[in-house]
Amino acid sequence: MLSELLIVVGQVVTLFLMMGVGFVLAKKGWFSRETSNQCTQLILYVVGPCIIITKLQIEASAAVVHTMLMAALGMALTYVVMVPLSQLLFRRENADTRVVRRFGITYANNSFMGLPLLAGVLGDEALLFGVISMLVFFVFQWTHGVLLMGGRLNVRSAVLNPGIIAILIGLLLFAVGFSIPAPVYSAMDFMGSLNTPLAMVIIGAQMARSDILGVLKKPMLYLTAAIKLLFVPALTCVLLLPLHLEPLSYCACVVLSACPTAGVTSMFAQIFHRDEETAAQMVTLSTLLSIVTLPVFALLARQISGLTG
Repeated sequence: MLSELLIVVGQVVTLFLMMGVGFVLAKKGWFSRETSNQCTQLILYVVGPCIIITKLQIEASAAVVHTMLMAALGMALTYVVMVPLSQLLFRRENADTRVVRRFGITYANNSFMGLPLLAGVLGDEALLFGVISMLVFFVFQWTHGVLLMGGRLNVRSAVLNPGIIAILIGLLLFAVGFSIPAPVYSAMDFMGSLNTPLAMVIIGAQMARSDILGVLKKPMLYLTAAIKLLFVPALTCVLLLPLHLEPLSYCACVVLSACPTAGVTSMFAQIFHRDEETAAQMVTLSTLLSIVTLPVFALLARQISGLTG
């Protein structure tokens, strides 16, 4: 078990080292906020969709469809339980801070950090479950998430975004059994391979622009981080057991639930005029602490599911 833990720790540390590159580049002024925003757009509109579509280029069968549906059910179950539970927390906070904290413990960084983590810890074959989780994430984020932050449901924004469009295209190609021509697939696959290093560099750059020392001095942030990084993945481990998911699917769901607070927390806080400072601090602290918690839950999920290799 120790050797497996060290392997997982090593894979997670590799990701954080890439974040360190972004941190240093930003501190030196070589990776500006504008550059970070441009790279984010590249991931959202090109790299991410390429990963989604290529990972859905698999042969359709009853077994594959069943596995995908069960994984989606597992991810949805976590949200269905966490949404009402979050309403019981942070009642003494003012409204702007309260909704940000509830959003931050419910939604994890599944795309920017989740996909690289799945590839690093479980292998590229686990990215299929990352794609499925993104579909569930987007549905809840643009419905419950918007309402939680005080916004109004906007079907156009919920459907017409790069992630959902790419998923719909990928699922359509999967359903009809259409194989993307080899040269096109290779180009998309190469573009998709940019996701891990680019996403990690962007996160590192974002952290460099945060007041990390100030974040480390706020006790309430540690409580929020503990709920997100310890309680939520532990709850997921238990909730998924009755579903009897395949080992890789089970591990992927747990690893994704153990990811730090989603970066979209800060974006939504800004859009809906909520507590932006707390949102940014939650993302920063949970990302820092996840270097300790992620390997633990990745290994725990492996042990529970019996996944080997």
